[in-house]
This record gives sequence, C-alpha cells and structure tokens, in this order.
Amino acid sequence: MSVYAQFINAAEDTDGVRFSWNVLPSSRVEATRMVVPVASLFTPLKERPDLPPICYEPIECARSTCRAILNPYCQVDVHAKLWVCCFCAQRNQFPPQYKDISEQNLPAELVPAYTTIEYTLQRQATVPPVFLFVLDLCLDDEDLQALKETLVLSLSLLPPHALVGLITFGTTVQLHELSNEGCSKSYVFRGNKDFTAKEVQELLGLNVGSAPRPAPSKPGQPAQPAPPGQTNGPGRFLQPVQECDMNLTDIIEELQRDPWDVPGDKRPLRCTGTALSIAIGLLEATYPNTGARIMTFIGGPATQGPGQVTTNELKDTIRTHHDLDKDNSSARFIKKSCKYFEGLARRAAGIGHTVDIYSCAFDQTGLHEMRYLVNYTGGYMVMGDSFNTSLFKQTFQRVFAKDLRGDFNMAFNATFEVKTPLQLKTCGVIGPCMSANKKGPGVSEQEIGIGGTTAWKICGLDNTTTLAVYFEVINQHGQAIPPGQRAHLQFITHYQHPSGQMRLRVTTVTRNWADPAVNLQAVSDGFDQEAAAVLMARIAVFRAETDDGPDVLRWLDRMLIKLCQKFGEYRKEDPTSFQLRANFGLYPQFMFHLRRSQFLQVFNNSPDETSFYRHKLNREDTTNSLIMIQPALTKYSFSGPPEPVLLDSSSISPDCILLLDTFFHILIFHGEQIAQWRNQKFHEQPEHENFRMLLQAPRDDAQEILLSRFPMPRYVDCDQGGSQARFLLSKVNPSQTHNNMYSFGPGADGGGAPVLTDDVSLQVFMEHLKKLAVANSS
Repeated sequence: MSVYAQFINAAEDTDGVRFSWNVLPSSRVEATRMVVPVASLFTPLKERPDLPPICYEPIECARSTCRAILNPYCQVDVHAKLWVCCFCAQRNQFPPQYKDISEQNLPAELVPAYTTIEYTLQRQATVPPVFLFVLDLCLDDEDLQALKETLVLSLSLLPPHALVGLITFGTTVQLHELSNEGCSKSYVFRGNKDFTAKEVQELLGLNVGSAPRPAPSKPGQPAQPAPPGQTNGPGRFLQPVQECDMNLTDIIEELQRDPWDVPGDKRPLRCTGTALSIAIGLLEATYPNTGARIMTFIGGPATQGPGQVTTNELKDTIRTHHDLDKDNSSARFIKKSCKYFEGLARRAAGIGHTVDIYSCAFDQTGLHEMRYLVNYTGGYMVMGDSFNTSLFKQTFQRVFAKDLRGDFNMAFNATFEVKTPLQLKTCGVIGPCMSANKKGPGVSEQEIGIGGTTAWKICGLDNTTTLAVYFEVINQHGQAIPPGQRAHLQFITHYQHPSGQMRLRVTTVTRNWADPAVNLQAVSDGFDQEAAAVLMARIAVFRAETDDGPDVLRWLDRMLIKLCQKFGEYRKEDPTSFQLRANFGLYPQFMFHLRRSQFLQVFNNSPDETSFYRHKLNREDTTNSLIMIQPALTKYSFSGPPEPVLLDSSSISPDCILLLDTFFHILIFHGEQIAQWRNQKFHEQPEHENFRMLLQAPRDDAQEILLSRFPMPRYVDCDQGGSQARFLLSKVNPSQTHNNMYSFGPGADGGGAPVLTDDVSLQVFMEHLKKLAVANSS
C-alpha cells in the first residue's frame, strides 16, 4: 500500500473525510484543468468511541466573518495566552478559564491527535425526541397485521422518555388521541381536501409552540416531560412512551382495514398527501425546531387528495419512465404532485423534522413524487414487497440500533457548516440536506448541488450519513501561495443527541497546495480515484434529476476523456502507448460501471426504484457507494481460499461458487457442476466434508453482510442457468457475449459464460477511450 493510500485510509478512519485531490491545485485555471472538482466526502458523525468527553463551550474566532473554532492547527502563544486563527490570521485572547494552559498542559482541542472533537454543550434540548407514526390502512389483512405487530414491538425499542403519536389514513385521515384510556377517540379529516397548517392548528385547538415544555433536567439527563396533570391540548396526541405504552398498544391492535368498499376494478382511495400534511402541521404547532421523526408506512399510491399519483381506476396504469419522457396521460399528476410534496418537505425541513417512508407493495407507491420528503429532511427510504416479510421487519428494527457506546444511532435537527481558507469557496453540497441560506465570503458563485450557502440543515442523520462537499479554487493564476502555507478546512456539525444533549462536533483538516503547471506529479500522486468516482457519480445523479439521460452520459464521457488526456502517458495518435498511473487505473472502470448502473440507466426500473437507488447513493459512504457502482464479486472453489475476482463474465465457472454484493442484493451463484453435486446431496455424505464446507462458506459471509447493512439487502440463492442468475449476468462486464462466444468460447480452461447482451464490454470501452484520449482534437 502506497504512502498516500495509507494517509487516505487514516484520514477516513479518524476524521471521516476523503478528498478527490489530497494536494490542491494552487490556482483557479489549473483547478479547472484537473477535470474532477476539488471536493470531499464527509461523514459528520463518523463513529469514534475514543473521543474524549468535552463538557464545555468551544472557543470561536472573534472575527465576525470567520467564527472558526479553535483547533490543533492554530498557532498558540501559551505565555501571552493568545491564539491565531488558521483561517483568517486573527489574533484571539484565551478566556480566563484557560489561564493554566502550557505546552505540557493543553486542552483537548489543541492536541494534534484530536483533529475531530465533540463538545457536549451546556444547553439541553427542551423536548425529548418525537416519533409520529403515519399508518396506511388500505392494506390487505396479512400486511396490516404484520405491520401492527412490528409497530407494537417498536414501542419497546424507543427511548422511554420519547414522545409518540399515531395518525392513520385511508379514504380519510384519523389523528388518534392517546389520553383517553378505555375509550378510543380520534379526529377525522376529509382525505380529498388540502388542509393548511393554520387550518390544522385551528381544528385541533392548538397554538404554535403551545406544547407543554418538559420539566428541567440535570445536565446529561434527557429532558423530562411535564406531569400528566400539567399537559394541555397537544398532550392529547403526543405523549411519552412510558406513559401511553399500554393505551397506544391497544389502539394499534384494534386498528382495522379502511372500511370503505373497494370494487374489484378499482384501487383503494388513499390520501397519503393529506395525512402527511396533517402530521407536519401537528408538529409545526406543537414542537417546532426540535428533534422529531414522522415515520410513514404506505402500501400503495395516493389516489385522491393533494399529492395524488394516479386514479383509483385499475385500468389507469401508474406512470413509468416512458410516460414521464413522453408526458402521457399516466403522468398527468406528476408535476402537481411533486410540487406539493416538495412544499411539504421544505416545511418539515424548515422546522428540523425528519420524514421516513417505508413503502411495501408489489406495485409502485409514489416514492418518485415523495422523494423530496426524505432527501430534504435526511429521512430513511425503504422499499419492499410486503410488510409481512423478515426483510422489512429486520430493517425497521435496525432504525433503533445502538452504537458502540449504547446510544441510539440517530441524531436530530442538525446544522452543518463549512469553513474554508481565503483561496477556496464552497460551491455546494450533494446529500440529504437543505440549504440554511447562510451567506458569506466563503460562498462560491458556481453552484454544484445545493449551493449559495455555507451552512445546511440536516434534520436526521446517523453515523454513516455522508455528504459530498464541492469547492472552487479562487486563487488567480500567477498569484503564488506563500511556501509552507497549507489549506485548512473545518466542518462543524451542531445536533441534538438522542439523550437530549446538544452537541457540536468539529473536524479540522489540512491539505498541501501545489502548482500543477510546475509540479503535476505531486498533484497526481494525491488523487483518490475511489472518492473521485463517488463524487462524480453524485454530480451525475444530481444532473439526471433534471437533464436527459443521454446528456448526462455524454457529460460523464467528456469528463473521463479530458481526465485521461490530462494525466495519461501516451504518444499522440498512438492508442497502444496509452497508460494511466496506478492511482488513476481503476477510475475508467468505475465510470464504465456507473454508465451501466441503475442510477443512470432507467430501463427496466420504475421511477420509484430509480428514486430509491439514487437516494441511497446520495447518503452512503465511499465504500458502500463504490459497491453500488461496481458490485463486489468473490469466488469460492476447491483450488484455494475465497478470493475477489473481476466483475466479468469470464469469472463464471461451472466448478465454483460466486458471491455477488450489489449493496441492494446479496447473491450466491452456484456453477453448473457445483449445483449438480449439491442436487445429488454429496454434501450430506461424510466423505465429502470439504464440499459441505465449500457450500457453507459463502452463506456465512453473506450472513455477516446481512447482519450489518441498512436497509437489509435482498438475499438471492441461484444456480447457473436459473432464472435468478439474471441478477449476476446483468452486472458483470460482458466480455463474452452471444456475438463473440465462438471466438472466445469457454476457453482452454473451461472458464467464462456468454452473456446475451448488445452492451459494449469494458475492453471495447477502454479501446475507444484510448483512441479519443490520444487524438489531437479533444
């Protein structure tokens, strides 16, 4: 492993950050010629159990346009009790409580090992986390019963001090009171009407901010809800789990399917948009700007009211990508519905509330229109076939998983801010967030993703949520950066911890400058091809939301050709001479698989599936994102231990087992010979113990992946020649197809299997890339 590779891995482990370029170009012109933008993938709450508990307020730079936080890269004069900001060079006085500092007695934020540090602030959250269940009743009996059992179980997984509420919907919307034990009572709203926030508040008798404020708590302890006798209006709908557990369990268990009759040729009348509007309106009136999750469970598309996706006539098919492209009648609701749900998403994000969507149905449910709710608020999007499957049940339980310290793996109502040096400006962020509209000198005019600000709201995040932050070098060409000066960047995340504490995590990183015109070698050595591939994939997916698919693919191709022309080693007009350095060598391969992936190719995917896949790519870390772009393939055989192999049709062999991890699917593929031996039950015979172990090894490895991933991937066990082998054949590089199988054949070693496709192979792709890269005209 190279020195830079070790540095990149260490930076990700300690600070949760990876840069596309670890040596930054020193001028705007040179940065533009680098093709891949200067950018970073940052995981704000990267799990760090070794971080010391810091129970005091951070020290900020006194300059109003800076406000950077004290960090190990600041110059410190322990005798004069001064520190110099590494961003703006402002001299700052230490506060009185730092009077005892010395070179041997430094506070934790100045210790070089703690470039990431977390402060526990003195101010506590005034309200414990709020969980509001929004439940679709237009399900079949088996699905509804399974969902009810899952929700009852989840009550025992919630923090006992958390507030909880329940909304159900079908033809109408019911907001359930939790304060009436022994007598179920609910407020019913018409499903075909759009209720404004003010109307919801008036109908429920609520005033904004009228919720009961919890009793003061001791530092480090969660805020305590007000005693039952002190609750006023909002306490009817949102109560602590420990107080309403029995009553809420009874209400959930007594829920029945939507009573309205559904003829055989029609869909149920389902008012998803109205239900979500009432949920957001309720929390707007009771607990704005506090940690809250609206957990929505849907089993079909909205067929009436605001946010309608399709009609209730089964003869009217739900929209497809083809309908969206051609603007057919099936897509006539799309613009109005998207606008409505985007408005709801902005309302929820504006008050710091997260919206989760758990969609389980065999047909589409409208995730494409509702994607704004999860993408703007940092919520979870889970897609499955049925609520009555272990896939959904285990995935939902993992929402309440705990970290290594025993705390819930979720944070609420966060704000993310970026501090940059004078030579850099922030173009934007791509990830599950919304702009906080914080202007300043660090804002770039060039926007990538969500730009025009240096701060963003992330209503919900966990320890794997990853943001892509893009920068612009503004230093002019010929304006030299002083020798020894480095680029410092600071990422500041302010959030509400599940315990009720308000915390501030600060990560400060530094990178060197270099002029590519003079020292291209130094800049190219610092290229991180894995991070660069994910960062470019996020830009491509962001563009695909508004641009045509072919336009995005052409843009990706142009960027790849320019990068190869800039950093490749070749003789003009001689493709055979083309070579890429080792730390660039895999990048074209990543782009090849990205072009073929479900993120950019919508064929054979519904709009809901495309929205789900893109949502996951935009929030996962580098490793998981690379698995989505280029799935991992592992080979098991008698010839040696398990080994990773090329994602290529040549890796398919009759006498081996393959384990494919696409992030969304875990597939075990048995070669033809292996499947025959298994069907003959050789593994049950004592003399074939090795064969039994060979069959078991991929299952054990698959189980290890299944235990940790969220959402839980679909597990597929198939044989060569079987129908489900298509999951593997659609992902491998088609180096052998029906067109060339006779020239390449199975080969002398019997390896490889032809793939029936007209897609070009990686080999052909690379040949064309080399020709274009070495051509005189780009």
